[in-house]
Amino acid sequence: MPEAQDHGTRRSMRIGLIGAGAVAPFHVRAASVLAGAELAAVCDIDESAARRAAHLAPGARVFTDHRRMLEDDAVDAVIVNTPHALHLPIAIEAAEAGKHVLVEKPMATSVEDCDRIAAACASAGVALTVGHIQHFLPDKTAAHALIASGELGAVQLVRDNRSTDYRPGTRSPWFFSREVAGGGALFNIGAHCLDRSLWFGGARASEISASVANRFGSPVETDGVLRLRLENGVGIAIAVVSDPPTRSDSLTVVCEQGVVEADPRAGTTVRIDGRTRVLHAPTEHDIQTGFTAQLADFLQVIDGGTPAVPLEHARHVVELILASYRSAETGTTSILGRVPA
Repeated sequence: MPEAQDHGTRRSMRIGLIGAGAVAPFHVRAASVLAGAELAAVCDIDESAARRAAHLAPGARVFTDHRRMLEDDAVDAVIVNTPHALHLPIAIEAAEAGKHVLVEKPMATSVEDCDRIAAACASAGVALTVGHIQHFLPDKTAAHALIASGELGAVQLVRDNRSTDYRPGTRSPWFFSREVAGGGALFNIGAHCLDRSLWFGGARASEISASVANRFGSPVETDGVLRLRLENGVGIAIAVVSDPPTRSDSLTVVCEQGVVEADPRAGTTVRIDGRTRVLHAPTEHDIQTGFTAQLADFLQVIDGGTPAVPLEHARHVVELILASYRSAETGTTSILGRVPA
């Protein structure tokens, strides 16, 4: 586990986790190892789920209504880990209550809602970060550090292959509600792929085209293929496939002088002129390391620092998902900046 980190003379930041879903334990454990932070409360409409998460943080209070948690002044900051459409109202209510906000990805289900969250936090004078965990996972940070060093020259192409499982019944029902989730596999899993591909590509997208499939009788897309052209000329290809014979989570970055592959299961390797070397060997703690680093980033933003994931980047991810839906519906390429977001 990562060592506790110090955040100066600031008193311990009392953190409230709103939403006790699958990644809740990672958020709770992150708070437990960071000096200057404590997981003070867990809120979920399912009290049993809230209690399971709170059990990992002795002394944490349990709520079933986030408004009650905010009114009781039980926390100084919140992590919004709820279904996507709830990010907007909960983040705004937290900001209006004077609480700092870390909202899980995707930031919101529309570009307008992203802007409303950012405006509410700015107006209230509270910190805001978006939980794009890919920026903190060890296999990705090792790859990004090598590319940033300049050893491989400029990035030319990015290929991102990701498997998932969007068969109805394999995940909570809200994932299959376009109103609540914003969409299907692309809004959920595709957001991770777009986030990290843009990060490695080094620029915003100028155009995107997409094809999607709705299988298993699902009301939302279960699979999707995206092709992007970035403003710096880098090309990106992303595939999200549901329930394939083999699982995949592979990011390949083609540079002038070599190729980097990052995979949380296999680690990170680079191949240069016929020779391969390992940049990061995976460990059982890698996911937790990422969540701990993400929370540490949130704490330093509260202290006045700059977020590792710019808000404009998080907003752009949402913009691109929506543009991909337009492309899939019309069979045309979406040109960014020419179509209302």
